Amino acid sequence: MEVVFFLDCLALIGLILLQMSEHATLGGAFGAGMSSTVFGRDTTRDPKKLATGVLGAIFLALGLTLALI
Repeated sequence: MEVVFFLDCLALIGLILLQMSEHATLGGAFGAGMSSTVFGRDTTRDPKKLATGVLGAIFLALGLTLALI
């Protein structure tokens, strides 16, 4: 169980570091970071966002399970 938790932590850290920040540059603070659409990046079709949510849910469930054991 702890090995799966550790691997999930590493995968979650790596996936978060790979994601492009919406405000990565100074231009993002003024609205110039629009890369895909008129209103900014389309995050609803981002598979990294879905994977981050799934890995985060697994992380929370495993953390709670390990805390109760």
